[in-house]
Amino acid sequence: MSSVQYTTKQQEQLTSYIHSPENQQKLYRRTLATVIFSQIFGGAGLAAGITVGALLAQDMLGTDHFTGVPTALFTLGSAVAAFLVGRFSQKYGRRLGLGLGFLAGGLGAIGVVVSALVNSIVLLMISLLIYGAGSATNLQARYAGTDLANSKQRATAASMAMVFTTFGAVSGPNLIEVTGQLAFSIGVPRLAGPFILAAVAYFLAGVVLLLFLRPDPLLVANAIADLFSHHTNSSSGAERVDRQVGKRGIIIGATIMILTQIVMVAIMTMTPVHMKHHGHGLSEVGLVIGFHIGSMYLPSLITGILVDKVGRKIMAIASGVTLLLAGVVAALAPGDSLTVLIVALSLLGLGWNFGLISGTALIVDSTSPSNRAKVQGSVDVLIALAGASGGALSGIVVAQSSYAFLSFAGSIFSLLLILMMIWLQRKNRSIG
Repeated sequence: MSSVQYTTKQQEQLTSYIHSPENQQKLYRRTLATVIFSQIFGGAGLAAGITVGALLAQDMLGTDHFTGVPTALFTLGSAVAAFLVGRFSQKYGRRLGLGLGFLAGGLGAIGVVVSALVNSIVLLMISLLIYGAGSATNLQARYAGTDLANSKQRATAASMAMVFTTFGAVSGPNLIEVTGQLAFSIGVPRLAGPFILAAVAYFLAGVVLLLFLRPDPLLVANAIADLFSHHTNSSSGAERVDRQVGKRGIIIGATIMILTQIVMVAIMTMTPVHMKHHGHGLSEVGLVIGFHIGSMYLPSLITGILVDKVGRKIMAIASGVTLLLAGVVAALAPGDSLTVLIVALSLLGLGWNFGLISGTALIVDSTSPSNRAKVQGSVDVLIALAGASGGALSGIVVAQSSYAFLSFAGSIFSLLLILMMIWLQRKNRSIG
């Protein structure tokens, strides 16, 4: 049975969808459209921390040793937010869970701007934690489109939400100079400028979801599942087997996304600092990160179709291979070669994309509406913690060795993913 609580008004709204597949498909398409619109804004909010977070910390702390800390903090904040958004969505629906998550991210971005203005490291750290809520919500929004999707639509539905994140995510890094000038003109440090954009973008994303994600797709999916459960035997042996297969699917999907997150965040975090040491300016950093974020999200529609067609595990292996290449190219790239860095970071984003969508599809396949949002939130907590670890350790690794060593280490992690998936393919071909 579902743990979602329905109001009388919600129950009346849901009745017209429970018994009508046609209305369900209409709501599925409308939900995708709403999520897509919010993701355009959400992507712009996400880009600020990725692009200038490490540089802002470097400027305020005066050392490179802790430049991975901002990424670690907002990723850690996203872990806490992922847990809360997942639980809140399971109980009250996607609209409130995602909408409030984006609003919290906007508040965190405002806090970062204020901390830069008053030069407060403590406020910066606290604000980055809260800012992470936007990142977690942006990631969990991909699940909203899958609530009413069938098994052959799930990866495609998740990817459609992600593909439109590209518009905001790519434009954000390329507005560094503009937002920096705007910030400077009002007496705020230039590096805090992108966070002004992030605050506006996250607030807009939250408002879109709160106003237009009606009726809530998760509430409808739960109501349909509740109706179906009344016509089935809940204690059958087949259901127990399904639960065991579901647990394995959740573990595999989570592992894929965790490994890809560690590799992606670690290399991505230190690339702007590496570029700055080799004489590249903010506009060039923005260009490289723009290509990286574009590769993270823009291929999503094609990736979703491939995941649905050729299988979850095959695309997970493709993720590992692509990330391995990204690490090698980044390690061997001359520090002054903008072109090679663009290639390396583009491969890094593409490999992450393959891993996220294949892992996401496995999680959706392995859950039911009655526990889906809660499980998704818990998995995203692990993903965020993995990213926090990668971000925190990346600065220390580079300070003690080099950017090339960090990139080669990412390749080793990618190889582990490849070997794991090949082993699973041989051991049990019934999953994925």
